[in-house]
Amino acid sequence: MDKANAVAVEAEAPGAAPAQRPARIGRSVAGERWVARVLRGGALISGAMFLGSLALEALPQSQSVHVAIDALRKSAASLLLVTPVARLVLSGAMLGLRGEWRYTLAAAGVLALLALAVSAGLHA
Repeated sequence: MDKANAVAVEAEAPGAAPAQRPARIGRSVAGERWVARVLRGGALISGAMFLGSLALEALPQSQSVHVAIDALRKSAASLLLVTPVARLVLSGAMLGLRGEWRYTLAAAGVLALLALAVSAGLHA
């Protein structure tokens, strides 16, 4: 009977590990999809804002049209610059949820360096 129990335990062990792996892989794929959505969404919205500013140039020139064009272009450029930062935040959070602390700390370090560079640039 000991052999039968040992075979049963060995048979259960391989079945237990794959049950956990698909969930982990599923979370990984979901995280990558969110990162892709953030990047794609930022690029598409920014591009639409740039196209909107170009379309406004077809209107008769007035002060309000110039202000709207300028606001759209500045907002689009800002969104285009902030999108990779949002991706970094999202990636760091996803890596932390998966338990990959080394990469989470690396993402946090890059964010800290970006914050330091921006604050140094604002004070210059």
